[in-house]
Amino acid sequence: MTLSITRGALLPLAALLPLTTVGAAGFGDDSTLKLQLRNVYFNENFRDEHGLSARAARTAKSERTEWAQGLLLDFQSGFTPGTLGLGVDGLALVGVKLDSGRGRSGTGLLPVHDDGRAADEFASAGVTAKARLAGTTLKYGTLLPRNPVLIYNDARLLPQTYQGMQLTSSDIDNLTLTAGRLDRFKLRDSSDSVPIVADGYAGDKSGDFTYAGGDYKLGKNLRLSYFYGELENFYRQHFAGIQHDLKLGAGVLTSDLRYFHSSDSGSAYGGNIDNDMLSGLLSYAIAGHTLGGGYQVLNGDAGLPYISGATVYSFSNVGIGKFIEEDEKTWMLSYGYNFAALGVPGLAFSTRYLSGSDGRSNTAIKEWERDAELAYVVQQGRFKGLGVKLRNYVYRSEFARGRDSNRLYFTYEIALW
Repeated sequence: MTLSITRGALLPLAALLPLTTVGAAGFGDDSTLKLQLRNVYFNENFRDEHGLSARAARTAKSERTEWAQGLLLDFQSGFTPGTLGLGVDGLALVGVKLDSGRGRSGTGLLPVHDDGRAADEFASAGVTAKARLAGTTLKYGTLLPRNPVLIYNDARLLPQTYQGMQLTSSDIDNLTLTAGRLDRFKLRDSSDSVPIVADGYAGDKSGDFTYAGGDYKLGKNLRLSYFYGELENFYRQHFAGIQHDLKLGAGVLTSDLRYFHSSDSGSAYGGNIDNDMLSGLLSYAIAGHTLGGGYQVLNGDAGLPYISGATVYSFSNVGIGKFIEEDEKTWMLSYGYNFAALGVPGLAFSTRYLSGSDGRSNTAIKEWERDAELAYVVQQGRFKGLGVKLRNYVYRSEFARGRDSNRLYFTYEIALW
């Protein structure tokens, strides 16, 4: 199949060319320009073991299958010399349909038109101005936030992006502070900038999202974190976490404990929320093997709230399910193997199983998921950095449609300078 990209899709890439020239002329040797290629095939078949209502059965799809090519051009400038350093970053995103159909669209790779057909292409671009003083950096523009109360979604073809301001500081040894305020975002399969809402909300209200917190390293083996986030007139959320590494025999035992407390905010457009979520995971790594086990419990009114389309900072945010319904209890097991231990660096396998029960989503719920992933990254030679990843997900639920999903990813990053 021939890859065809129209002039309109290339405009975001062309828009960054002036930035690259500026970066080369006045921003020092720290500027970088990278082009990442992503080729993704997504197949998902639905399994309605508990049946569908007659109305739902008339419109429900039996499968979603699409194939698409993504291009990400990422420019990161250095800073001008002096006490106050200035810089500018740029990000251009292009997605191109390779295969789809009206009855198979909706995978999250591509936008979907009103007639049910996927767009042939979509594109967007963003610029971020930045200033640095000692170990503190202020950014304004297009952002990819990543902290416990908000993680941008990058699980499909192109990443979800946000618009706003973010301040980070590492002036204090072993402490990283982060604060920000965001007012708009773009979903991973859209070029439209829209106001921020909570996941699942279908009304016409929205709000700015504010967050602040820090990560502290206490020695080499202990990490502490606290963050606060608030989606105006929707919800407030506190997060506290602790991670610890313990040398045990020939391996390392890692414990990871996470706690969220969420409550409704202001006008409570998303409904009443008063929820606690506590989760813990123990993992033991030895000779290439990593075995993990964990448990998560939610208690209170509503499930764990989060920003629409975002990734949840939870062990249970896996391939399909999230396991964060009201009062839900989930246990999980995982296993991974790094084949570098056998002399094959770059090859890795992982699998996990989750089972959730006792939750409420209009009625009592039960769900489970089994995931497996095989990934390889070329380590040397002409195609060094070429990545191949195969994922298989099986999900079953008493309150949602079951799914069998297979996903194939090819990625390759080219350093243009």
